[in-house]
Amino acid sequence: MNKDSIIIVSGLPRSGTSMMMKMLEAGGVSILVDNIRKADEDNPKGYYEFELVKEIETDKRWLEDAQGKVVKMVSALLKHLPKEYSYKVIFMRRKMEEILASQKRMLVRQGKPTDDVSDERLAKLYSQHLREFENWIDEQPNFDILYISYNDVLSNPAENANMVNEFLGNALNRENMVSIVDKALYRQRK
Repeated sequence: MNKDSIIIVSGLPRSGTSMMMKMLEAGGVSILVDNIRKADEDNPKGYYEFELVKEIETDKRWLEDAQGKVVKMVSALLKHLPKEYSYKVIFMRRKMEEILASQKRMLVRQGKPTDDVSDERLAKLYSQHLREFENWIDEQPNFDILYISYNDVLSNPAENANMVNEFLGNALNRENMVSIVDKALYRQRK
């Protein structure tokens, strides 16, 4: 694994990014997290977030410490990453209807409204964002990207751990990565 690259786990909300972070940690990658957001019913094994990521437009100081580590970042923020670093992005995909169901369930648990934006409208917005993101990232010379399906990880964790291991230089403990996959957490199925 290149110790100069910053590994980023990204994707739409509720797409399996926390699971991938946990897999990478188990595989031996150092993680950049602050544990401010605590595990809850929606992510019982933790969110694996680092709050400074949200300030990337104005505060990039943390990036030097992120080299050789993995950090979770929503895809909309990746465009603010500076060109002087190289990035290995593991982008999580999930069936859109499952993302929407999982997000709605989380909002219900938090007591937040779920009818501000219809599922159809949100699916359209997410799909448009994904198209724009894929076009953008294809043009970035300092980004390597691997697309991983959350649904595929659940049905074939070993194959997906192998793909991630190969993408990151074949230095991970794949057996530990596979042991993290918990099918009991696959709750919003479509």
